[in-house]
This record gives sequence, structure tokens and C-alpha cells, in this order.
Amino acid sequence: MKLPENLNQKLENRKLNNSLRKLPAFNNLVDFSSNDYIGFSKSESIFKHTHAYLLENEIFQNGATGSRLISGNHSLYQIAETFISQFHDAESALIFNSGYDANIGFFSALPQRNDVILYDELSHASIRDGITMSNAKSYKFNHNDFEDLERLIIKFQFSKSQIPTNIYVVTETVFSMDGDSPNLEELVQLTEKYNCYLVVDEAHTLGVFGEKGEGLTQYQQLHHRIFSRIMTFGKGLGCHGAVVLGSIELKEYLVNFARSFIYTTGLSPHSVATILVAYQQLEIEKETIEKLRQNIILFNQQKNLLGLKPMFVRSKSAIQSAIIPGNGNVKQIAQQLQDKGFDVKPILSPTVPEGQERLRFCIHSYNTEEEINQVLEFLRDLVF
Repeated sequence: MKLPENLNQKLENRKLNNSLRKLPAFNNLVDFSSNDYIGFSKSESIFKHTHAYLLENEIFQNGATGSRLISGNHSLYQIAETFISQFHDAESALIFNSGYDANIGFFSALPQRNDVILYDELSHASIRDGITMSNAKSYKFNHNDFEDLERLIIKFQFSKSQIPTNIYVVTETVFSMDGDSPNLEELVQLTEKYNCYLVVDEAHTLGVFGEKGEGLTQYQQLHHRIFSRIMTFGKGLGCHGAVVLGSIELKEYLVNFARSFIYTTGLSPHSVATILVAYQQLEIEKETIEKLRQNIILFNQQKNLLGLKPMFVRSKSAIQSAIIPGNGNVKQIAQQLQDKGFDVKPILSPTVPEGQERLRFCIHSYNTEEEINQVLEFLRDLVF
């Protein structure tokens, strides 16, 4: 049966705009595109230790899959969530199957009809999808603009009926397309001033910031002043899943009301064991995390030396974005870099606003100094 005509037309429009998405083929190019910041997804040590842990503790999949509220809550979950909460210095941790599931579950369940959600305009699609499913009203504030945020907080502190309103303020510690960060100290002070509930998505800081890769808010010692942190494992941790960190009462509430937690099959023992072992590995990977930091510094230094700084979004994270307007233009330059052996991906509109198309470089601990120098030199030769 053919696709409905109106859907075919949407595909045709994508083709006309040179923005049709296709699944990329696997390649052996130098990796400047994945979110595997410290190489955990390909870690032989994590692979071996996961299997050893399951064997030593005689943990096997018994065929009883299902929601964690029915048959899927095997013993490893409590062990892993206890370890994770201690690692992140949090009261509790609740594992979800993915970062998308965590954001959908959190934002669709917590804010209520009389509440207000104020979110950064560049928040990830999973956050915005979760907010859309909420009964609360939601408004975006200008990216990292806390004057605009304060204006909105003051405006919505009370509903028309003068019933006190819970205000949830939502941001990311590193934004996935720009790689930049908000001034977290200023944001925390603002939300404390107005008794707002601050929620931060730390998907791109786990494994990157902090002595043990614990994330940016914990690295800056702000985590106890934040209502909830959401950590995604599919980036720096190199495995499936995510966790919501917060109070014991928050965990209890999510277990009872987060539909993406309640109505889904729990992760297998092998998946949960991988999460646990990866966290244990973080505690001993100080040299790898430091190597990533040095590579980020090197990348920033080299783009400055080569005169490329004006085209890049300011970032001190592992995500570095060079703005090259036009889908066709940025795709062409990305292809030329790939022909040179470097896997750099173009980010097209409508994923980013028209005119903000970009090359997105992801820096890793395993990128060499020569690779960083070469890819930036090739970029300079292509754009100048």
C-alpha cells in the first residue's frame, strides 16, 4: 500500500529544500561526529567486566520481561540506582530506558494544570515533546537570557485566580546543537529568588565535566540547589538508558505517574549491568577524561590560530559548531571533509533554523592532536 499523498508531499518538500534525512552508512572515518566522548561505547574493559559481573553474581535473564511494576524490576536495578545516586550525590535515582523516555516521563507527569513551564528556546526535542504532553502552560525564554526568563517568572507567578503557581524552569547544561552552556550560578540564584523548580538536562556533560565526569552542576557544586537532574547514558557513558536524579519523593512520584516508565518493558539485566559497570569505570578514568579536556582546549586554540573562530559558536564543551548557512553549502563541505577521511556531519534546517546550518564537530578523548589539526586545516582551506 502506498504512502498517503499528503505524506509523500512532505517528503518531496524535504527533497526540494535539500533537507531529506537518510540513514548514514557505517564508515571507518576519523570520528568527529559521535557522542562517544570518552570511548565507552567501544570499551573492551566495560564489555568484559559486564559479562564477568553477570556471571560472578549469577544474574541471568529469566524470561520474565515486563514493566518494572510487574515483572521487570530485577535486583540489579536497586544496586545500580543506589550506586548512581551516591556517585551523583543525590537522594535518589530512577533509571529510564532512554533520555527521550526520561524527558517524556518527567515533563508529562510533574507539571500540573495550574503550573507553568519556562524553557530555553533551544531545549532538546525530547524536552519539548514532554512539555507538549503536559497539562501545564509553557513558554520559552530567549536562549540563555535570564532577564527574559525573570520577566516571564514575574508575569506568571500567580494565576488569574491568584492561586499560587508552581513554576518549572528548564534548561540544558550543554546544548546539543551549539555546545554552549548557561551561567548556572546566575540561573540557580534566579530560581531560588522566586522559588522556582529548576530542572537541568545533563545529557552532554556526563563523562565530560568534573574530575570523574559527574556532570557540570556537580562539578560547579550547584547540584544540591537544583530540583532535578536528568542524565542520559547514550553519550558519554556509551550505553542505553538515562536516569532522573532528585529527592526520594520525586522518585516515588515518577514511579506512580510517569507513563513512559510505567507502560514500558524494563531494561534487561545485561543493559543495567552495563550501566553499572560504566559508572564504576568512570571512577577510574581520570586520565581519559583529562585527555578529552585537553583535546577540547587544543581544538579551540587551533580554530583561533587558523582564523576560524568567527564562524564557530562559543563553546568549551565537546560539541563545536561551525555555522555555514545553506543546506546545500554545508552538505558539500561536509562531504569534502568526509572524502578527506574525517567523519564530520552537517546539521541542516529544519533541525536548526534556516540560516543557522552548521558543521557539528564532536571531540573525543581518542582523537589525536594530528587529527584535530588536520581537520581544522582542511576546513580552513575549504571556506577561505
